[in-house]
Order: sequence, then structure tokens, then C-alpha cells
Amino acid sequence: MNVTRKDVDALNAVVTVEIKQEDIAPQIEKVLNDYRKRADIPGFRKGNIPMGVIKKQYGQAVLVDEVNKALQSSLNEYLNNEKLDILGNPLPVPVETMDWSAESFSFDFELGLVPNVSVKLPNKKAVTRYEIVADDAFVADQLDRLQKQYGSLTPTEVVSNNTEFTVGVTFDGSEENKSATFSADEIKSKKALSAFKNATIGEVLTLTTKGLFKEDHVLQRIMGTLPEKAQELLLTVQERNDRGLAELDQEFFDKVFGKDTVKSVTECKDKLKADASGHFETQANQKFVNDMTEVLINNTKFNLPDTFLKKWMQTAGENPISAEEAEAEYTKSERGLRYQLIEAKLIEEHNLQITREEVEQFAKELLQKQMAQFGRNDVSEEELNDIAERILGNQDEVKRISDQVLTEKMRQLFLEKGNLKLKKVNYDTFIKEASKK
Repeated sequence: MNVTRKDVDALNAVVTVEIKQEDIAPQIEKVLNDYRKRADIPGFRKGNIPMGVIKKQYGQAVLVDEVNKALQSSLNEYLNNEKLDILGNPLPVPVETMDWSAESFSFDFELGLVPNVSVKLPNKKAVTRYEIVADDAFVADQLDRLQKQYGSLTPTEVVSNNTEFTVGVTFDGSEENKSATFSADEIKSKKALSAFKNATIGEVLTLTTKGLFKEDHVLQRIMGTLPEKAQELLLTVQERNDRGLAELDQEFFDKVFGKDTVKSVTECKDKLKADASGHFETQANQKFVNDMTEVLINNTKFNLPDTFLKKWMQTAGENPISAEEAEAEYTKSERGLRYQLIEAKLIEEHNLQITREEVEQFAKELLQKQMAQFGRNDVSEEELNDIAERILGNQDEVKRISDQVLTEKMRQLFLEKGNLKLKKVNYDTFIKEASKK
């Protein structure tokens, strides 16, 4: 067997695999002998069938099978030995006809080669690294929300901004129904608000979804899996309550934070600020990594074997797709592919490989944080090890946690090597600036 390569250009190559009959003759002979022993052909005793009969009946099928095995083996061995970095998988060049009586067979495969990627850090354009501050206004809003959440409900006839409506929801054109709760101050439509103020318990209101609430997420919360075509909601008024604020006493603190965790209003505010800071840091970290990723993709220039990749996409999935579908899929996935190559280069250059020990440690740290949220701060090392071992027995979980470890390593690299500027903001400012990009 002989394998040769011809480079079409820097990103494309054709590998030719030549297989001679003599190379696979011994294996073919072995398979046919096995067939001879096991074959059951009328007119012949089992095990005494002439080889000529066996070859006539099974010879070409065995030949084709052994050629395919030798072809795959030779191709894989060549790619491994040559250490070729390829994108996708080798694409066989179609052969119109094949003379299976020939002394040798030749097959061509198209390859898409990994481009040479050069990543520049620090990046030329500075990336903002946000530090989100939980200011007094944010803490006050959170405390007010919790007081409402744990406050008492009192039926009311008079509607104020604090009035909460519990309604039965039926979608226009659908038999699906559910219950939902929202407050009067979340309603945007003056017509709808007036209807709720004047409605009696049990009355059904027919309301258009467009412009009904001030925030889209309220409508999404109420509708859930609402069909896109539905334009109206049928809301049955079930309850109308005023929610009083919970007292800032020990009973409230215990309900919110766990028994005796917080013992004063000052400690309560400090705890809310600390909890928010941890949540804010996660969001700020994610945005920083996302922004650095975008900058690197936009500023790291290299070509891809586009034509090859689009052709490969047509047959890469479980079901073949058309050239037009492959074009659309490539457009959606190209930036992701570019970042994979950039990331691979950074991993290589900065030795960011992930060890099993790092994955285990990261898993245990995640477990500790999750348990702490439920008041479990006394978890032993033995218990953590046992749980982590069970989790890491699942390969999907190993992959998920490994991705998180790598993301954190990349973030640390960006902080160390990247060109960035620190900006302190409150949460509202962060949300506004993040939504602009």
C-alpha cells in the first residue's frame, strides 16, 4: 500500500491511497477459507465446497470489504504518522466506475488543512473589565423585594401599585391554561389596568399581548410556551391582594438567610451586598471573556478552507444536507470555528492543558458553593470526595466541568496578557452598557 499527498494550496490537499491486490491477498484468502468452512451451499457437503465456487459467490464482496478496511487503516496511519492537522474528516473523491479485476486500486481524498494562526496578546483595542458595585440603591431594592416576597397578602377591592393579581391564563386559540401572578405596577396598558381595577373576582378579561406589560419578561413568565401566532390572553381574575411588607425582625432574617445567620438590619444589608457581589462578579467575568473572544476573532486574521468545509458539512451529520443548507450552516458556525482555532493556539503557546486533578478540585469547589447556598457549610472532605467521584464518573459531566476550567484559565490569561481597562459601575449601568453591544 502506498500513500502520497499533493498540496493544492496552503489550506487544501489531496491524499491518494493505492492498494495492490497482492497487499491484501493473504487476508482475502483467510476470509474465503473461513467462508468455505461455514458456508451452506446446496449440492455440496459443508466444509468441502470447492474454493472456485466460494470465490465465484463471495470473492468480489470480500475483496471490496478488505479494500475498504485497508483503505481506512492506511489513511489513518498516514495522517497519524505525518501529524497532519486537518479540519473535519477526509472527503473521498467519487469514483464513477471501479475495475475490481485490476491489479491495484487508487482512491483520492480531499483534506482541509488547519491554517497557520498567529494570536496577538495584548490586543490592540482595550477591552473593558467591569467591576460591578452593589450600591445602596440596589441593596434597598433587594431588601424591598424580599420584604414583599415574605410579606402577608390581604384581599382588597381598591387597586394600588402594590396590588397583586392572580389570574387563570388561557391562550387565544389554545386549550392550555395555567395560573400566574403579577403586580399592578408591571402593567403598561392603561386600558388593561382600568379593566383590572373594575373587574370582579371570576370575571374573564380578553387582552392583547402587545404592550400589555412594561417588561417583556413578565409576559414571557405568564405565557411560557405560548404559540407565536397567539395575540390575545384570556385572563380569569382569581385573586386581588395587597402585599404588605414583612417586618425586619429575626423571623424574617431566619426565613431569608437561615437560622441565626443574620441578626440585624445592618448584617442583613451587608449579607445582601456580599451575595450580590459574588453574583455580579460571575456576570462581569462572563462578559469580559465574551468581549475578549469577540476582539480576538475580529482581529486575528487567517483564511479557512471554506469550500472544503461547506462540502464536508453536507455529509457530516446523521442526514445529508443540501449545498444551500451547508452554506447557511457554515455562516452560523464560522466564527465559532475561528475561535476554536484561536483558543487551540493559545492553549499550545501558554501551556493551558487541563489535568484530572484540576477538574476534581474545580468540581469540589462547585459542590461546596452549592451546598453553602442550602446552609451546608460543614461538608467533610470525605463527603466532597465521594460526591465528586460520582459526578466525574459521568463523561458528560467531566466534559462540562473541563470546559469551565478551561474558560477560567482563558480568563486568567486575558487578565494577565490582555489590554484592558477597569471600570466600576453599579448594576443598572452594567446592564445598560452590556445591552448596547
